[in-house]
Amino acid sequence: MIERLLPAGPNHQVRVRCSQRADGDFHVDLDPTELADRRQRFAPGEWTWLRQVHGSAVVDVRRPGDGAGSEADSSVTSVTGAVLAVQSADCVPVVLSASGVVAVAHAGWRGVVEGVVPAAVAALRERSDGPVTALVGPHIRVGSYEFGEAELGAVAAISGDGVRGRTAAGAAALDMTEAVRATLHSADVDEIEILEGDTADPGWFSHRVRADRERQVTVAWLESLDD
Repeated sequence: MIERLLPAGPNHQVRVRCSQRADGDFHVDLDPTELADRRQRFAPGEWTWLRQVHGSAVVDVRRPGDGAGSEADSSVTSVTGAVLAVQSADCVPVVLSASGVVAVAHAGWRGVVEGVVPAAVAALRERSDGPVTALVGPHIRVGSYEFGEAELGAVAAISGDGVRGRTAAGAAALDMTEAVRATLHSADVDEIEILEGDTADPGWFSHRVRADRERQVTVAWLESLDD
């Protein structure tokens, strides 16, 4: 597990946890009892988990667990202790924080094209006028992400030609790190941290490299500094 704390104004912080292979599978179609137990061991509390569809919808979480199971790729809340979650196995998990607010987003290449990152930033800014911090979680890196020209063109149209790269073997590839970084910059995010971690490595699940069915999870929640 990787854990980070993000600033969220004078009275709050955001706690972020990113799972690794050793933490187990968090695929939403696991046995519900087993999955619920695994979630609580990883991050106690009511989770807002999503049935991700590579779109730009953002779920407004008004109480812990609100919107669980929604078809969406992002959620936002100003409720202390409400656990927001996204699953991934190569796509990019993004956590956003501002004063008293947190959001999470699942950004695959289709989500980048659909605008999930700016949608999540906009939802955050509707609730807070302070600076925005972004944490980009582990995801597949350009050296292992061979990609077709038509799809590369679609992402480049949104994030710029810097997303075009090469795999370790020299094939055309998509740089998802740059794709998400560029969209965060375009959304005027104030601070961006990109965690180390390539899901092509054996410490993570990867659909593209190993055809893994399992999923990592990234969770985030607000904590009060006044308690």
